[in-house]
This record gives sequence, structure tokens and C-alpha cells, in this order.
Amino acid sequence: MDLKIYNTLSRRIEEFKPLQKGRVGIYSCGPTVYSHPHIGNFRSFLVADLLKRFLEFKGFAVTHIMNITDVGHLTDDADEGADKLEEAAKKQKKDPLEIAKVYTASFLEASKLLNIKPPNKYPKATEHIGDMIDIIKVLVDKGFAYVVGNNVYYDVTKFADYGKLSGNTLDDLNAGARIEINQEKKNPQDFALWKHDPKHLQQWPSPWGKGFPGWHIECSAMSSKYLGAQFDIHTGGEDNIFPHHECEIAQSEAASGKKFVNYWLHTRFLLFDGEKMSKSKGNLYTIQELIEKGFRKNAIRYALISSHYRQNYNFTFDGLNAAQQAIDKIQQCVLTLTELRKNKKQGAIAEPLRHLTSNCLAEFDAALYEDLNISKALAVLFDFIREVNKAGDMNSTAAAEMLDTINKIDSVLGVLDAADEEVPGNIIELAENRKAAKLNKDFKSADALRAQITAEGWLIEDTPGGYRIKRGEESQ
Repeated sequence: MDLKIYNTLSRRIEEFKPLQKGRVGIYSCGPTVYSHPHIGNFRSFLVADLLKRFLEFKGFAVTHIMNITDVGHLTDDADEGADKLEEAAKKQKKDPLEIAKVYTASFLEASKLLNIKPPNKYPKATEHIGDMIDIIKVLVDKGFAYVVGNNVYYDVTKFADYGKLSGNTLDDLNAGARIEINQEKKNPQDFALWKHDPKHLQQWPSPWGKGFPGWHIECSAMSSKYLGAQFDIHTGGEDNIFPHHECEIAQSEAASGKKFVNYWLHTRFLLFDGEKMSKSKGNLYTIQELIEKGFRKNAIRYALISSHYRQNYNFTFDGLNAAQQAIDKIQQCVLTLTELRKNKKQGAIAEPLRHLTSNCLAEFDAALYEDLNISKALAVLFDFIREVNKAGDMNSTAAAEMLDTINKIDSVLGVLDAADEEVPGNIIELAENRKAAKLNKDFKSADALRAQITAEGWLIEDTPGGYRIKRGEESQ
């Protein structure tokens, strides 16, 4: 069975065929680091992480690059408005690079909280100005770009396939264009490769005078530097399709003469309580803010990956609570199997249980091979957990295999607390005794057992599925 993914370029689900057998190159549009990242930003980053984890799970060697935009991203995503870094720097009366450093650290910390596997490299735009200039030179020499004063623009009429990703034709775009926006451009849809602005706080020397790069050329330069002129998969949010990714294709293919990317994977928007997220609505929550409200970081991750990437996801606090309950059910099964693995009963795994594990992994794979059908994959996992719970007592060999199956699945999902497997047997025994005391309505004994567990450096948390044990120093 092979992975099938929806390719925005072809507008259909395609069988994934890597350029090199056993190897995959992925480029993900990363953050523009002018503010703290919010949950809406992270949905596309988590989809990229899920895709990478699954490919690695299936044995591929993945090279993953995610850029850091620290210059050149203007407020309208094209050529007008202020540079987002500059605006933040002026408001906070700081240097743009200082702003970038603060919010890059914020992004990396939030990524760590969400258990996102770091890419092979986080290239920064400001560290690749020379690479951008080299590509712009090629485009000018080939006649795809033109110089006006100290500015360089890409001539979209010279690239016959402009619009092939987004479906935006030049005729349709020009019909509603305001030509008076920039009289320097030959065509309204031409975009800047290099911009001259004496007031801009970040300036670099170039063959066309001092200036700074356009946003689109940054990703073309960084992706080609680390993945080559042609690579397998490019990911991003649906808002990147036009103009950003459309322009990336135009300039990259014009410069190299090769097809830029084989598969484009775009994640739909995240809504909050059915509304578009915005500062004015006050629903741009950061990861840290949700944790401070009492939600666990792995529940946030679970919630954000639990809906198919090609559907808008309505993020709610009720949904977060449901995500926490779902993880509790998985954790409870892990705790039970961890204890059963210490069972003195030895022997071969019974055939029905062996069949259960092989079926689970095969069905989990099949679900994700189907355009990352995460809902189906999660259903497979919970069907497996239900059958494991029904099986009850089992020998250590069987318990180890059941546990290994859940851990394999979680290597893709990334939602479990690793510390739960390390819970000592005496703590499990105290927790079970407390559970029995509560069932017998002996709450005094239950409270005493909780206090004993706490004294041993652990916390017990009651959940709809039973209980959850975690280290005392772990944050909520």
C-alpha cells in the first residue's frame, strides 16, 4: 500500500512517489516571527509534523526544512504595507533582529510544548540574503525579472504557467487590479524580488543598491539551498496558496528550468467557536495561555491533529476537554499494560491477541495512507484499546506486545506522556487500592492513599476513564 495525498497543484488525490527511493524532502512555510504564535498558526505546523512522523514510521529518511521569516513579509502578504517585523520593532522600540530573536524563541518553545519534532534545519531569511540575490540575478539575466531604479520585479507575463496552483488567471486578477498602486510595475500582478526603501531598518547591499528581499524569494532560496531545485512536498496553510506559493513556483521554475515541487499540501483554516480567529475577537490563544487555563499540552496537540487537514477545524474548549478525556483513555490502557508486563505469567502470546495487534497496525497504516485520514486512524486506536480492555488479564509477553503497538502508533501521534511508563509498581498498587476505596465509598481511606501517593512524589488525577498518574513536578 502507498501513501495517497491531495495535491493542490493537480486538485486531486495522488499516489505519492518520492524523487529518490526511500527518501523524502519536505519544505514547510514557517512563522513570521513578529509576535507570539497562536493556535491558528500551529495547525499547519502540526499537520507537517504528522506527515513527517508517519513517513518516518514507514521507513523513509525525511529531510525537513522549515524557514524562519525575519524580514520582508509585508502586512498584505504581497508588495504593499509595512514589514511585519518593522512594525513590531517600532511599536516596542526595539531592533528588528531583537524582535525576531524573542519571537523565534517563543515559537520554538511552543513547538516543544506541542511535541513537534524539530526539522533538520530552521533557516532564517536574514542569513540567506546572498542566496536570494543569486536567484534574482538569474531571473534578471533570463528576462523573467526587470529592474526599475533600485527595485527588482518579477514579470508574471513571462511565466506561462502563472496561476496553475491557485487557479487565478492573469485576466481575472488584472480585471480587479488597481494599477495605480505602483506605477513602476509593468503589470499589476508583478511582484517584488528586491525592494528599496531608505526608511527600512534592515538593509543589505546588492547589485541594484541597498535594500531588502521580497517575501516570496526567501522561500525559493532557502528551499533550493537545502533540498535542491526540485523536491517532494511543500506544506503550508491555505492562505499561503496565493500569492506566496504561486509566486514561489513562478520564480523557482523560471530560475532552474525544472518543476519546483511535486506535491503541495495545504491545511485549511482553524476556527474558534465557529468564528474566524482574529485579535479583535480576542480568540487568538497562544499555547501557553491554554496551558495556563488548565489544559494539558498533549491535549492541545491531540485536538489540533484530530481533524482532517483539508477540513476547517472548529476549535473549542469543549473539544479540548474531550481531547483530554481521549488521552486519559489511552494513558489508562498504557498504565494497565505496563503493570501487566510485570506479570509473572510467561508464555507465548495467544493467537487472538497477536491477530489484534497486527490488524490494528495494518488498519492504522491504511487510514493514514488514505490522505492522512486521522479520524479513521484514531478510531482504529480506540477500537484496539477497547479490545485490550476486554481481554483483561494477560501474560507479560502479550502485555508487552500490546504496549508496543500503542507506542508505535504514538510515535506518529505524539500525544502520550512518556513518564507514565515509568510509574513504579508500588504507586500503581496504591492507586488501585484508592480506586477500590472510592468504589466502596471509603473516601477517608481514598484521601489517605492519595496523600501517600503525593508523598512519594506522584500525583493522581481522576478522569472519566479511571485515573491518571504523573510525576509531581510535571506542570498541568
